[in-house]
Amino acid sequence: MILVRGIRLPLSRSREDAAAEAFKILGIRPGRAARWDLARLSVDARHGQPKLVYTIAVTLKEPGQELRFVGRPGVAVEQPQPLVIPLGTKPLAHRPVVCGFGPAGLFAALLLARKGYRPLVLERGAPMDQRVADVARFSATGQLDPESNIQFGEGGAGTFSDGKLTTRIGDGRCSFVTRTFLEHGAPAEIAIRQKPHLGTDLLRGVITSIREEILSLGGEVWFHTRLTGLEVKSGALTGVNTTRGPVPCEVCILAVGHSARDVFEMVSRAGLDLVCKPFSVGFRAEHLQTEIDKALYHQAAGHPALPKGEYQLSQQLENGRCVYTFCMCPGGQVVASASEEGALVTNGMSYHARDGKNANAAVVVSVDGRDFGQDPARAIAFQRQLEQAAFAAGGGAYRAPASHMAAFLEGKTGLEVREVSPTYDRGVTPADLGALLPEELGESLRQGLRAFDRKIRGYTTPHAILTGLETRTSSPVRLVRDESGQAPGLRGLYPCGEGAGYAGGIMSAAVDGLRMAQQIIEEYAPLE
Repeated sequence: MILVRGIRLPLSRSREDAAAEAFKILGIRPGRAARWDLARLSVDARHGQPKLVYTIAVTLKEPGQELRFVGRPGVAVEQPQPLVIPLGTKPLAHRPVVCGFGPAGLFAALLLARKGYRPLVLERGAPMDQRVADVARFSATGQLDPESNIQFGEGGAGTFSDGKLTTRIGDGRCSFVTRTFLEHGAPAEIAIRQKPHLGTDLLRGVITSIREEILSLGGEVWFHTRLTGLEVKSGALTGVNTTRGPVPCEVCILAVGHSARDVFEMVSRAGLDLVCKPFSVGFRAEHLQTEIDKALYHQAAGHPALPKGEYQLSQQLENGRCVYTFCMCPGGQVVASASEEGALVTNGMSYHARDGKNANAAVVVSVDGRDFGQDPARAIAFQRQLEQAAFAAGGGAYRAPASHMAAFLEGKTGLEVREVSPTYDRGVTPADLGALLPEELGESLRQGLRAFDRKIRGYTTPHAILTGLETRTSSPVRLVRDESGQAPGLRGLYPCGEGAGYAGGIMSAAVDGLRMAQQIIEEYAPLE
């Protein structure tokens, strides 16, 4: 397959025009191709007039001739590589256990099931349909189920997000994840978009379809089943304890997500190495989506060929901290994401169509182990204290404290709703958001917002709204693992995914799940 990259065309031109340009660059007639496809589509809006940037994939009728094009500017020759894993020979007395059914656990279980290991998945939360109903009830009434919410349940926290599949990791397993999503009903565009996303509505169906494949291959999923302890003998895992009783196993993938604080405490008591890792805290910023589109696309805003405007901003400060935007949700809403009573957490979510009135993004500032004396327990306590303070500032019932961005920049309380109406589903209460954070963090966020206004004109418009607090950007801790993927001193336990501190987002978590499953497959034989 030949990839012809960097074909820049006006918005009025089509993919067929891009293909014609690709054949011109290659210097061949279209008749020599067995087929051509659109491999990648992005937008370049850096110079005022946006253009579409195409990558066209061409497969020749004579594949052996494709190597002749190696080395040409803007041209690459690629051959998709299947995920080939040699099977181990060490016998397993019990099936592998996967704790957690977010992206990491989901893809670990899927790969194990496809290779004949019939995994048992333990998920503390509810299956998808019940989980969606529990989240809807919380949104409407404030009745929180601590085990079934936006953080816990089938699909993990990413199920109630924008369903982004972007990642910065250069791992060949990413293509396995994309192919799997396509096989289970994801739209074809995720394979070509520069910033692919599913939206929370489409992602739910894909996840349940993958679950059905795992079950069809002999796997099993126990919902409403929480991990409570580990059984160890001579430095090796012999089983796990759960709310449903003990489960014998020699290998367990621990993929519990970034909010499983009770599990972090349990493994720390068991003597495993838990260390602080960087994470971030801040707010959700809301703007009119039309204003974001205008700021990014200028006069071309609203053109049907353009996706909804999406931004990613960062500013390194002199105090060593970084302020940046995270999980930007075009046309989305801010959602109540608590998993503990009396503590408030915000997050962003959008549907596939991204047709909401507002854009929202987390605006957060970095913290790390130096802020907590390198003590993981203090880092977790810091998150919890912020969430409890936000709950109190909101006045209870999971109402969120909120402010106009301009009021926050001035250190004041102010929330007069104008063009931008808050979308947080439990309602908001005017508050001084700066008072909810340590002074240095609040001032760092103000500096960052002023810098963002220089990058996106009008970012700090008086109409923009901040809603707090955003505290679950990533896990505050990392469960140490060695080169084999196992926890040092405990053979058979494989810390995995975002909760263990090795991923950030759906794609990288799924890849880490595949990586840990591969470690098991290469050592152990499939079950008889």
